[in-house]
Amino acid sequence: MLQNKILFNQSAVSLEISGLPDVSIDDSNDNVSIISQWKLMIIDKPLIEGNLDHLSSIMSAFYIYSNSLMLNENPLYESKLIDIKCINSFTHNLLLKSSKPNVKPLNIRIGNSVLADIVNCFDQFNSSNKVKNLHSTKVFKISKNVTLLNIKKHQIKNLILPPILSICSLFIFSITLIYFYNINENKDKNNALNTNISVQLRKKII
Repeated sequence: MLQNKILFNQSAVSLEISGLPDVSIDDSNDNVSIISQWKLMIIDKPLIEGNLDHLSSIMSAFYIYSNSLMLNENPLYESKLIDIKCINSFTHNLLLKSSKPNVKPLNIRIGNSVLADIVNCFDQFNSSNKVKNLHSTKVFKISKNVTLLNIKKHQIKNLILPPILSICSLFIFSITLIYFYNINENKDKNNALNTNISVQLRKKII
């Protein structure tokens, strides 16, 4: 029997789940109840893949890390398979460790938007009716504490707040320049007017 593949997409990220339906429970031929492999594909980044145990660990890592991020804590997650830490307000570092011997860890840096896309793909996977027999894991309980909306709010604040402050500063600076320019211009006009009046008075006196 050919394996089914279910794809969950969100902007720069795709999650592919491969496996078989469970014929013992009259599962639909299109479903995946027995997961054999998964792939997390991020544009311009190395492929992340593994088995079901790896998937549970990776999902838990992202949900716990994102939850810490939303609580304004110092986000850091470390485990045998993956470490995630915050580099700055816009960048996060992933260190993926292989369970196979003599395989070097994979280091990937992602931004807030990619982090949000990854969590969104996991949320789609969690709520899919085509993937079964996974809802007893702790991953799905953790997922309720984190929403894509919260991550995007944090992302929007980080991306929009600095430009807004810059625009406000530029606006105040421009208004100040215009104010002083008008003052100087009025002084010049007054000086020119006074000069003309003085010249006219001298002519009349002469």
